[in-house]
Amino acid sequence: MMTGQTLPLVKLGKTDIDVSPIGLGTVKFGRNEGVKYPLDFSVPDDIHISVLLAQAKSLGINMLDTAPAYGKSEERLGEILYGQRKDWVIVGKAGEEFEDGKSTYIFTPDHFEMSLERSLKRLKTDHLDVLLIHSDGNDMDILENDALMKKMHSFKEQGLVRAIGASTKTVEGGMRALDTMDVVMACYNPVYTDEERVLNYAGRYGGAVLLKKLLASGHVDKLGTQDDPVQHAMDFAFSHNGVTSAIIGTINPHHLRENVMACLRSLEKVRAA
Repeated sequence: MMTGQTLPLVKLGKTDIDVSPIGLGTVKFGRNEGVKYPLDFSVPDDIHISVLLAQAKSLGINMLDTAPAYGKSEERLGEILYGQRKDWVIVGKAGEEFEDGKSTYIFTPDHFEMSLERSLKRLKTDHLDVLLIHSDGNDMDILENDALMKKMHSFKEQGLVRAIGASTKTVEGGMRALDTMDVVMACYNPVYTDEERVLNYAGRYGGAVLLKKLLASGHVDKLGTQDDPVQHAMDFAFSHNGVTSAIIGTINPHHLRENVMACLRSLEKVRAA
């Protein structure tokens, strides 16, 4: 039934950016240390990533999520996607650094300026489509930092980014991000609904929500007792009108295709309802 179908594009909140309802997370493109996935894995080579990205594009995925904390992800995307920039919506981040097996967080305007310049250089581009604050969990402290917020908005004014937002970890932070910026990345799945109010708020006022950990970082056995926990998670997410897209990371071509097919089935159910 789904053969030949590709994902439709949807508007990213109130921005002029069109995104696929699934974005491809790229942590595994650059780092296999200090991650919380159920199985160990090797970082794939350039050929594997190139083939996976071509497959993603053929399925209708146009959004990639990366970050300085994702090891060599930015550099590898910059090399592999050279000449294809117009085909992709790139979501980047700033605030978290990962070195020597541990994360550190820096939320100063100077660091963010350095981080964005470095990301643009690594990705071989002159702009990011979305720049998110990579929160350490102290959302309100970060989002009430007037100097940092002014810097984020200045990036947008300069054309270095098209939209700004935050990857948050609290309800208050998520709602503040929607009030003051364009996009929030929030956590929501069938067994974690603590941040549902953020989605409700976005649905009411038209904000953009990118979901993280929809598939519980690969621990799909934790998503419930259903025969098809991935389909269950997709149905759960896309039945909420506050959800714009879900970022799902994989380096497995079969999983990538199955995730897209599950998303398409969920979108069909929403249309039919």
